[in-house]
Amino acid sequence: MTPATPAPILDQLATPVAWVDPQARIAGANPAFPRWLGVGARRVLGQPLAALEQDGDALARFLAQDEREVLRLHRIALGLPGEMPRHADGWLTRTAEGWRLEVHPSDGFSALDPAQALPGALSAALKGLAHELRNPLAGLKGAAQLLARRTGHRPEDSSERELVDLIGAEIDRLDHLVDRLLSPAPQRPHAALNIHAVLERVLRLAEAEGGGQVRMQRDYDPSIPEFHGDADRLVQAVWNLVRNAQQAGAACIVLRTRVESGLHIREHLHARALRVEIADDGRGVPEALAEHLFLPLVSGRAEGTGLGLALAHQVAREHRGSLTFRSRPGHTVFTLLLPQADPEGGASP
Repeated sequence: MTPATPAPILDQLATPVAWVDPQARIAGANPAFPRWLGVGARRVLGQPLAALEQDGDALARFLAQDEREVLRLHRIALGLPGEMPRHADGWLTRTAEGWRLEVHPSDGFSALDPAQALPGALSAALKGLAHELRNPLAGLKGAAQLLARRTGHRPEDSSERELVDLIGAEIDRLDHLVDRLLSPAPQRPHAALNIHAVLERVLRLAEAEGGGQVRMQRDYDPSIPEFHGDADRLVQAVWNLVRNAQQAGAACIVLRTRVESGLHIREHLHARALRVEIADDGRGVPEALAEHLFLPLVSGRAEGTGLGLALAHQVAREHRGSLTFRSRPGHTVFTLLLPQADPEGGASP
């Protein structure tokens, strides 16, 4: 249908995406792009991108300048000459090969939010990967059990036993994730958990992976009571955020917990909410990525998948919470807000 895509996974996205060559002509598009415009795929190829803007010249002016990396689009009218224009929000981003146009329709087509941007085709691809992971996971689990037996009777090996237990717990978590990918099921019921137990598990993972190169600090409110949630999913979310900080060159990462009162989360007022902050002194979030950081496939690193923050955002939504950030070079804070139950055990409104 189109030339080879810069990232094959874009073909599977429901979000319309087109990529533009250095001459500012459309070199290719995923199937969703011509479908959204209501034209055949061949009619899109080779079209000057600026010619698609039917009311204004924002695209032409952006393509003609050399300074800005990203153009934020708001209610732009796009369409081939002679065709009915479509209105959309989105981004035009400079790439090594030219530009990438990502469209979020606003004229009768449902714009995707970060929680909906992993389509079924990507899910199918992840299922294939999960199936391939099963055998090595089984081998790792057997090796961990053997190590546990060898260290279980030697009191002097307590630190080794802790590492073996950590390996076993992470294998179980990955095994559960594989099961979830292979056999999608309703979200499992939340159970009482201690948020600091979740954070301590993440700290152990960070220490084991980082070898002490990144300083991890605790800033906990010890009075925070248990609340209901999915401990494994929260470990996954916080671990993704910590790894993101590590990869941004942080020398120090702080895990902080507090309780907030009378807080609005996703348009709902909650009597109490748990605030978990992951603060670091790394390079910060690139300004070009800030507006769409939680979308899948958005990454500031060439080798990044752009899935870690999207998954963390999804975990926050699973807990009726939110994930936000503020960032400047040398100081970045990701804030996870999680509603807490009232003292009688009911959920806050």
